[in-house]
Amino acid sequence: MSPIIETAPAKINLALHVRHRRADGYHELETLFAFAEDGDRIEVAVAEASAFAITGPFAAELEAGGDNLVTRAAAAFCAHFGIAAHHAITLHKVLPIASGIGGGSADAAATLRALARLHGIAPDHADLFGIAAGLGADVPACLLGRTTLGRGKGDALEVIAGMPGRSLLLVNPGVAVSTAAVFARWDGVDRGGIVEGDLLARAVAGRNDLEAPARALAPAIDAVLALLAGAPATLLSRMSGSGATCFALFDDAAACHDAATAATARGWWTLETRLGA
Repeated sequence: MSPIIETAPAKINLALHVRHRRADGYHELETLFAFAEDGDRIEVAVAEASAFAITGPFAAELEAGGDNLVTRAAAAFCAHFGIAAHHAITLHKVLPIASGIGGGSADAAATLRALARLHGIAPDHADLFGIAAGLGADVPACLLGRTTLGRGKGDALEVIAGMPGRSLLLVNPGVAVSTAAVFARWDGVDRGGIVEGDLLARAVAGRNDLEAPARALAPAIDAVLALLAGAPATLLSRMSGSGATCFALFDDAAACHDAATAATARGWWTLETRLGA
């Protein structure tokens, strides 16, 4: 049987409103999830013995033998569905580590999708979302892989109309930011929820409440945001998630490419792509 290959698209928080800290230690959120067309890649095949390998430009920053959301996802899937087969799994890592674009969560979700395809389980099987929720707050959204309004921990999902095909640029200044450290610096002020309207209007009217604490921890984010905000034809620019990756949406691909060229010239990581469904 040929290996199953699944893309793990980069996750973008077009807006991220932190409302309050919950009793369970999580934060109550409202967020607009969107996904790029591109990201990491997961390859899964049945094997005589279990194996996990990492390739790609960011492979050196992860340990294949250490704790990883990919192997945790595979173990949870097999335990839940009673699958005794061994799997050889390869993660091709092209998204930066700890960068606010859901790399680990997207990888875990892609692993669940790949294993489901391999073993004939429906990709929308409710139990897959139960497994995803046990792996992390962003994993259900990444498993769904659609433009959604997320509430609660970010795992209460409402599918909404997206902007598929819209030119999208991701830029990271080459710094990793701890999600826990960023949330710890959030000022605790509830600035209100996400407004009604179409996706772009809601995103433009929104904000990222984690941007200020992330910028305090990683001032390099300031320069990225300044470049993106000043680029011609930018519709929206903002930091995603807990950072340090920032994004910009553009009216046309040429403007997106020009901004990517300018960011690359600074030595920053860039991904020139488009929004998915």
